[in-house]
Amino acid sequence: MDTFLQQVLSGLATGGIYASVALALVMIYQATHHVNFAQGEMAMFSTYIAWTLIDGGLSYWLAFVLTLALSFVAGVLIERIVIRPIENAPVLSIVVVFVGLLVILNSVAGWIYGYTIKSFPSPFANDAWYGGRYMSPHEVGMISVTLAMLLLVFLFFRFTPLGLAMRASAQNPVSSRLVGIRVGWMLALGWGLAAMIGSVAGMMAAPIVYLDPNMMSGVLLYGFAAALLGGITNPWGAALGGFIVGVLENLAGAYVVGTEIKLTVALVIIVGVLLVRPSGLFGRTLVTRV
Repeated sequence: MDTFLQQVLSGLATGGIYASVALALVMIYQATHHVNFAQGEMAMFSTYIAWTLIDGGLSYWLAFVLTLALSFVAGVLIERIVIRPIENAPVLSIVVVFVGLLVILNSVAGWIYGYTIKSFPSPFANDAWYGGRYMSPHEVGMISVTLAMLLLVFLFFRFTPLGLAMRASAQNPVSSRLVGIRVGWMLALGWGLAAMIGSVAGMMAAPIVYLDPNMMSGVLLYGFAAALLGGITNPWGAALGGFIVGVLENLAGAYVVGTEIKLTVALVIIVGVLLVRPSGLFGRTLVTRV
């Protein structure tokens, strides 16, 4: 029973990372109706920026805040420079651009920082009082940071004029333009916010998986599974799906498939959801009259 409880709680901690990635994926999907395959590499590159700042002598949390700001700017620039010119291109062309962006970011990170695995510090001390028998301080901290981020994002989209404008632009761009909302800039800000959220996932995951250019490849797959499970049209459902996937991954790895091949759990979830309930647990089915 102790082992089972430990697996569940540890799964909730890693699920927080998947929830962050899933939320970032859904935000971009709602705005563009495309899956950003480079989301994991964007988070990885942001984590390298944080590592550089910390290695340069900055405190962890100052580097954390600066990384969020730089990630936001980078997300906006990617939307303006890379995505905007192809927004009306065929789907296959957009997919190729996303894959190309993934390869470019991965290669540039390897060129600048090398492919040697680096350790990334945790802001949560190993002997902190909030650690316990079943969860390490870093796992408790990961859950806390994720929940705080989700709360801030919810408050932003629910109660601020800018957040409401961004929601309206993603859901109905034509009507939004008619009431004076600058839809193009709202989509760019959405990319920036998604990049910020992804960077949080990268910085929380790095102390566990270590830092290297391929660190987010498996995390992105689990994040995609979480987004599909919760509903790729429902940001909060996708975030909840991240916690569910984290628990399922740990339980399956411990009791079913073993830790060596537990990445297949994400693939099983993706295929199962697409076959049984493509809209996800909390998503909505869109019907178009023709």
